[in-house]
Amino acid sequence: MADKLNEYQGVTGRLHSTRDKCKERWAQWKEEHPQGVKEAVREALYGIPSSDEPPERVVREGQYSDLFRRKNRLELMRISAAVMGIEFSYAGETAFVSPTLLQIGVPHQQMTLVWALSPLIGFFMTPLLGSLSDRCPSKYGRRRPFIVLMSIGVFLGLILVPNGEDIGYALGDEGPVNRTVVPSALGPRSSALDVQSNNHHPWGVLFTVLGTVLLDFDADACQSPARAYLLDVTVPEDHAKGLSTFTVMAGLGGFMGYALGGINWDETSLGEIFGGHVRAVFFLITIIFIVCVTATITSFKEIPLNEIGENDDYKKLNDKDQFEEHFEESENIEKNGLKKETTSYGSLNNAEIPVDEENTGITIKIPVEGHTGEPLSLKHYLKSIVLMPKSLRIVCLTNLFCWMAHVCYSLYFTDFVGESVFGGNPAAPVGSESRINYEAGVRFGCWGMAMYSLSCACYSTVIEKLIKMLGAKKVYVGGLCTYSCGMLMLCILRARAAVLLFSWTAGIMYSTLFTMPYLLVAHYHATGMWDSEGGGSEQERGIGTDVAVVSSCVFVAQLCISVIMGFAVKITGSTAAVVAVAATLAGAAAFTATKITYLDL
Repeated sequence: MADKLNEYQGVTGRLHSTRDKCKERWAQWKEEHPQGVKEAVREALYGIPSSDEPPERVVREGQYSDLFRRKNRLELMRISAAVMGIEFSYAGETAFVSPTLLQIGVPHQQMTLVWALSPLIGFFMTPLLGSLSDRCPSKYGRRRPFIVLMSIGVFLGLILVPNGEDIGYALGDEGPVNRTVVPSALGPRSSALDVQSNNHHPWGVLFTVLGTVLLDFDADACQSPARAYLLDVTVPEDHAKGLSTFTVMAGLGGFMGYALGGINWDETSLGEIFGGHVRAVFFLITIIFIVCVTATITSFKEIPLNEIGENDDYKKLNDKDQFEEHFEESENIEKNGLKKETTSYGSLNNAEIPVDEENTGITIKIPVEGHTGEPLSLKHYLKSIVLMPKSLRIVCLTNLFCWMAHVCYSLYFTDFVGESVFGGNPAAPVGSESRINYEAGVRFGCWGMAMYSLSCACYSTVIEKLIKMLGAKKVYVGGLCTYSCGMLMLCILRARAAVLLFSWTAGIMYSTLFTMPYLLVAHYHATGMWDSEGGGSEQERGIGTDVAVVSSCVFVAQLCISVIMGFAVKITGSTAAVVAVAATLAGAAAFTATKITYLDL
C-alpha cells in the first residue's frame, strides 16, 4: 500500500491528478455551455448568440431594420473593413514616403519638414470635420459621405506619391541621365542625382509632397467617421465586439501592408510592369483600399439625420445603459479626498457613445458633444487647450511625449534601417553598392514594421486584463519603459535581428497610447473627480472636448518631430538619431506618466 501511495505521489500521481482536474473542468464547462461544443465555437468565431431567443431590439420593420439586430463577426468585419484599407495606406506611406522624398533630391532637414504640413492642417480641421459629420444632412447618412470624401483624398495620395516624379517630368522637369540603364528596386528615382546639375525636380517634389499631405491627412481624418459609422449601425450589445473587431482589422491591415513592402517586387513581373518596387506596392495597396472601403460603405444603410428624430427606437438605443451607468457612478463619488465637479464636467444631457480609440480593446462610454450639447466649435476647442485642469494637463503632456516617440519610429524607421543598419545611401548612384544596400534596408525595415503592427494587435487583446490585474499606472509606465528600452537597444546594436525583435516594443507603445489617455479622461468625467486643485479652468468642459484635446497631441507631436528630427540627424551625422530620440522621448513620457492622477484605476 505504501509503495502504491508513493507511486501516486510521483509522476503517475501527478498524471492522475491532472486527469481528475481536466474531468472536473470539462464537467463545469458543459454546465456553462448546454448548447454543446459546436454552438460554443460558432458563437466565439462569428459572434452569433447561441440562444434561440432573439435579444432585445432585434426585430424591427422597415428599411433600417438591420440596424436594430445583432451582427455576427463576419458582418462586423465588413463594417470595419475600411480601417483595414486605411492601415494598408498608412503602411505604404510610413514605409516609403521618406525614402521617396530623399531619392528625388529633398535633403533630410527639408524632408522631415514635409511631415509638418498634414498635422498643421489636421490640428484645425479635425474637430471641424467631426462637427460637420454629426450634422451632415445627406440622405446616405452622416458618416458614409465623409468616409467617401476622405477616401477620395487617400486615393489621390496613393496615386501621386509613387508617380509624382514622372508627373514632374511631364510638366517640364529635366529628365534623369541613363534612366533605363540600371533599374532601381524602389523605382526609377534619383538617377538624376548622378549629375549635380540635374538634381532639380520642382514639379516632381511638388506633386510628391501634395500626395503625401493628401494621404496623411485624409487617412487620419477617415478613421473617425469610420469608427462612428460602426457605432451607428450596431446595437449597444455589439459595440464591444465591434470595436475589438475594428482594432484587429486595423492591426492586420498594418501587418499585411508592411509585409507587402517587405517583398522584393522588383524581381517579379508586377514590379517590371509598374517600373519598380514602390509603384508595385502602391498599386496593390490602392486596389485593396478601394475594395475595403467599398465593402464598408455598402454594408448597412444609415438613418439620415432628418429621420433620426422620427425614429424612437434609434434614439432610445443607449438610454437604459446611460441611466444605469450614471446611477452607479453617483453612489461612488466621495472618495480619495478629490473634488467632484458635477455641474462643470460631464452632463447627462449629452449624447453618449462607446469609444475604443484605435487599438484599445476597452470600451468607454463618452458624450460626443460639448458641454452645452452643441457641436464642438474651434473657439471652444482652442480655449479648452489653454484652460484645463492640472490632472488633464499632465495626461496631455504624457500623450504628447508618447506621440513624439512613436512618430520618430513610424515616419523615419525604414530610412534608419536603410542607412544605419544596412549602411546604404539614398542619394548614391543607381546600381551602386551603397544604393542597393539602402533599398534592401528599406524593404527589411518594412518587415520590422510588420512585426510592430502584429505586436499592436496582439497586445491590444490583453491590455484590458493587464490593467485589471496590475493597475493603470503600472501598465502605462511599463509600456512606455518597454518601448524606450527597445529603441535604446536598437540604437546600440543596429543589427538586423534587433530590427525584428525590438520592433515588437513599438506595438506595445502604440496600443498603450491609444488606450490609457482616453481611459483616464473618461474616468475623470465618469466619476467627476479631478486633482486636489479641482477643475482648474473655472469653465464647463465636455468629455467630447477633452477627448478632442487629447487626440490633438498627435498633430503637435508630428509638428515638433518634423522640426527636431532634421536637426538631430544633421548634428549627429547618422539616422541612428531617429531611434535615440524615440528612446529619450519615451523615457520622458514614462516619467510624466508617474505624475498622473490615476484615482482608483
